[in-house]
Amino acid sequence: MKRREDGRTGYRWIVLTMIFLTYCIAGADRANLGVVIPTIRNEYHLSNTDIGAMASLFYFGYAIVQIPSGYLFGKLGIRGIMVGSMVLTSLSTLFMGMAGTVFQLKAARTVLGLAEGPLNIGIVSTINRWFPSQEKGLAAGVFISAIKFSPAFVPPLCALLLLKFGWRDVFFIFAVPGLISSLLWFWLVRDEPKESWLVSKSEVEYIKAPPPVERAKKGQKIVNSVEHSWVDRLIRTRRTELLSTTRSIFTSWNVWGCALGYFFLVGITYAIMTWVPTYLVSVKHFSVMKMGAVASAPWVGAIVGNLLGGWLSDRVFARRRKPVMLITSVATIGMMYALLFAPNDPTLLALLFFTAGVLLNLGYSTFLVYPMGIATREKVPLAAAIVNTGGSLGGAFAPFLVGLILDKSGWPAVFAFLAACSAATFVLVLSIIEPRTAASDTGETVKDGTRTGSKQLVERNA
Repeated sequence: MKRREDGRTGYRWIVLTMIFLTYCIAGADRANLGVVIPTIRNEYHLSNTDIGAMASLFYFGYAIVQIPSGYLFGKLGIRGIMVGSMVLTSLSTLFMGMAGTVFQLKAARTVLGLAEGPLNIGIVSTINRWFPSQEKGLAAGVFISAIKFSPAFVPPLCALLLLKFGWRDVFFIFAVPGLISSLLWFWLVRDEPKESWLVSKSEVEYIKAPPPVERAKKGQKIVNSVEHSWVDRLIRTRRTELLSTTRSIFTSWNVWGCALGYFFLVGITYAIMTWVPTYLVSVKHFSVMKMGAVASAPWVGAIVGNLLGGWLSDRVFARRRKPVMLITSVATIGMMYALLFAPNDPTLLALLFFTAGVLLNLGYSTFLVYPMGIATREKVPLAAAIVNTGGSLGGAFAPFLVGLILDKSGWPAVFAFLAACSAATFVLVLSIIEPRTAASDTGETVKDGTRTGSKQLVERNA
């Protein structure tokens, strides 16, 4: 069909809506287990370690497919793999409800991780292609908020379905939305803005345009404000050449440092997702419905935190990603300590969980935006896959380790462990640079690692 030419369209926001919807459904498919665990535990006589292992199998499967997915997205494109992943995710959720043994439950959970794994990298790649640099932080914040929106509404919904029908029906019902979203993605989202007839030429040009020039003239001398900011000295801002080869991606400490930091941060998040419902039932002795209401509080806070963090990263810190990453890691240490003294009052406890959710998620989405600033467009899927592999492994290990800690000790030790994880994130984020490419600072374009009109700059990891 003929491309629209009547002014600038805003079709990228339709794409972002699809991203939010798709990842929200995926988040619901992984979050529903936490709510039904108390019922499954009684039926199958599971220990805390068994439950932690079941939760971790999802993330092991998820982690395994990250780097292969990043490679395939770069070679085959996004649309077909995304649609296939959505369909398989729904079928895996259906299989969870059909499982008749503990082994089948664990197998279904592993398959769900393998099926859902490509979605994250496909969405990151879509954001990188559909949004200009000054909007990527906000777009990533909306994307990551989707996975937190799910736990915000899933606990009350699952609790209602659990009381009305049973735990198997929870999975049967949750399998349907993913099939619908796969059809919508195939219909509405193309790999490139220029491939969609609903996107005007002016919107394509806006998306592909270099970022606004961040320089001011002082007489004949051009002063780069980036290099004179105390913030940049603190976060170790460096002018860099974009990583343009597979070898440079795999040998960059900045990529691996980001991945390791994400390992600990995601571990905290999914330990909370998996275990908070059990904590509220076994420690606070809440009813199922009261548990569902309070368990949603950290995820309501997470939505606020992700959107606020994306805005701060794009606007306040001018596309710098490390500041909010550091704020999140420091604040989370304090929040885990506060949870050691969590009140029994449901309202106060919900408020505390809400605050923890906001602070934990301010910098969460920027870990996946970070590769967009350090790698070329063609290599972003691979760099993001490495970072997300780290996060997935964190999501695999942390819930399992929390189960072991609970069997050996108690909840105070769990919160101390999660605080230590956040401290490790802080140290790792400090060790990587804040990349500012020549394109970021001057508006010049970078293609395949080569900057036009000037001498190339070499990445500095020191």
